[in-house]
Amino acid sequence: MNILCGRELASGTIPDVFVVDKDASVRESLRTLIERAGWRTETFACAQEFLSRAKVQVPSCLIVDDSLPDLSGLDVQTRINADRMAMPIIFITDFPNVRTTVRAMKAGALEFFTKPFNDNLILNAVRHAIDHSNLAMARQAQLLVLQERYAILSSRERQVMDLVVEGLLNKQIGWELDISEITVKAHRGRLMRKMKATTLVDLIKKAWMLRAASGFHNDTVNWTASAQSV
Repeated sequence: MNILCGRELASGTIPDVFVVDKDASVRESLRTLIERAGWRTETFACAQEFLSRAKVQVPSCLIVDDSLPDLSGLDVQTRINADRMAMPIIFITDFPNVRTTVRAMKAGALEFFTKPFNDNLILNAVRHAIDHSNLAMARQAQLLVLQERYAILSSRERQVMDLVVEGLLNKQIGWELDISEITVKAHRGRLMRKMKATTLVDLIKKAWMLRAASGFHNDTVNWTASAQSV
C-alpha cells in the first residue's frame, strides 16, 4: 500500500536538519525554529519519503517522531544507524513510553522529547547533534584515506603490518613468514611509508582504526582478508 505524504523543502545554509513528523503544525514549527537558527531545514510527513532522499555530504541530524504513518521512529533509527552513521537522531513523541525511550537511547539517540517541547532544549540538542555529525564525518574521511593507503600495500606488506601491530619483532616476523630479517625490514619500511605512519604507535593506531571499521579485532588473518576487499 502506498502512503501519500507531504514533503517540504526550505532553502538555507548547511548544516542540514531533517524533520520527520506526521503533524504538519509540528513540521512547520520546527522548520521556523531551525531556520531562524541559521540551519537548512527539510521536512517530511512520513519515513519512506525521508529514507528515499539521497544522502547528504554535510553535517546533519534528524528529528523524528516516534510514531509515523508508515514506519516507527525506531525503524527509521535502525536504517539510519546502518548506513548514515554521521547523522545523529533526536526523537520527539506525543505519548512518552519508557520502553521506546530506553530502546532509542540504547541505539544511540541523543535526546527524546515529549511534545510540546521547549524550543531552547530542541536547539541545544540540534547543536549537540551537529557537533557529533562533524566529528563522525571527520572520522569517516580519515578512515577513507587509511583504506586507500592500505589498498596499495602488497599482500606481504599487509602480513608484516599485521605481525608488527601484534607486537612481534623483526626476527620473529621473519620466522613466522619464513623470510629473512633484512627482507622484513624492507617490507616494514615500505609499509610505513605507504601508510604515512611516522612511528610504530602511529601505525598501531591506524591499524586498529582499520580493524574496527572492518569488524575484526583479534583475528589477524580474517581481518587481513576483509581489509583486502576494501
